[in-house]
Amino acid sequence: MKDVLYSKAAVRALLRMPVTTARRIQEKIADYAADPASQANNVKRLQGRNAIRLRVGDWRVIMEDGVVLAVLDIGSRGSIYD
Repeated sequence: MKDVLYSKAAVRALLRMPVTTARRIQEKIADYAADPASQANNVKRLQGRNAIRLRVGDWRVIMEDGVVLAVLDIGSRGSIYD
């Protein structure tokens, strides 16, 4: 299992959303960190950046996958790519 590191922007986004939604997103991130194949149909590489995105319902999680899984940002699907 990889260690997960949250950026300040990701923590701020989690604190602003409903608790049940934040918990669901954190569970999906933990599932991906434990076994990337378990979330394979919800993960895509982003073009133009060295990052991946995890889809959790209407929310998107932008991450960098390396030795440590770095969660860069979390937002709704309409505004996360701006």
